[in-house]
Amino acid sequence: MAMVNTQSEMDHGSDTGLASSATSASVVPRLVTGLWGVWAVLLAVGLAADVAERPGLSEIGRLGSSVILVLAGWAWAHACRSSAASVYAMRIALGMTCGAMGDFFMAGRLSMIPLPNPVLGGMASFGLGHILYIAACLRARRDAGLMSNRAMGMSVVIWQAFSAAGWYVVVWPSGDESTQMLIWPALAYSALLAGTAGVATGLAVQDRRFCLLSIGAGLFLISDLVLAWALFRGTFPYRTLAVWSCYGVGQMLIVYAPLTARSAFSVPRSLRD
Repeated sequence: MAMVNTQSEMDHGSDTGLASSATSASVVPRLVTGLWGVWAVLLAVGLAADVAERPGLSEIGRLGSSVILVLAGWAWAHACRSSAASVYAMRIALGMTCGAMGDFFMAGRLSMIPLPNPVLGGMASFGLGHILYIAACLRARRDAGLMSNRAMGMSVVIWQAFSAAGWYVVVWPSGDESTQMLIWPALAYSALLAGTAGVATGLAVQDRRFCLLSIGAGLFLISDLVLAWALFRGTFPYRTLAVWSCYGVGQMLIVYAPLTARSAFSVPRSLRD
C-alpha cells in the first residue's frame, strides 16, 4: 500500500512539474511579445520627441527602450534555459545588458564614473557587449553544427573591409582636437562591431534562421558609422533619429533573434560535441 502511495505521489509530482513547465512555456512567449510592444512604443515616442525637439522626453523614450530590451533578453534566456540554446541566449542577454549601460554612458547618465570623455565609457560597455555577442555566435556555431570555415571566414573579411573603409572615410579626416584621442579607439571598436556582424552573417549564410541576428548586427555597425560622422565630422539635423533608427532596431533584432534561431539548435548531441 505504501509503495502504491509513493508511486502515486511521484506521478503527481511529475504531473505538477510538467504542468509548471507548460505554464512557463506559454507565459514567456506572451511576455516577450508584450515587451516588444512596450519597446516599440518607447522608441517611437523617443524618436518623435527628438524630431519635436523635446530632448528630455526623447531621452526617456530611448533609454527606456534599451531597458526593455534588457528585460526581453533575460526573458529569452529564461525561455531557452532547458534547451541547447541556453548558453547562446544567456550571452545575448548579458551583451544587451552591457549595451544598455553603454546607452546610459553616452547620455551622460553615469557621470559618477570619472572618465575624460563619456564616449570612452560607452565604447567600453558596447565593446564588452559585442565580445559577448561574438561569444554567443561562436557557441551557436558549435551547438547548431554550423561549422563551415569558408562561410565564416568570408563573412568576417567582408564586414571587416566595410568597417575599415567606413572608419577611413568618416573618422580619419577628423581635425578636431577634442576627438583626437578617440580616432584609434574608434578603429578598434569598429573592427569589433564588424566582428559581430561577420560571425552573425557566417551563421546566417549557413542557416537562415540566424538572419535576424545577422541583420541586427549589421544595423548596429551602420548606426555606429552614422554616430561617428556626428562625432568626428560635425552634427547634422535629425542625428538622433538617424542613429537610433538603425541602432534601436539592430539591438532589438539581436535580442529577439532566438525567436527563429533557437530551433536551429535542435541537432543531435553527437554533431555538437
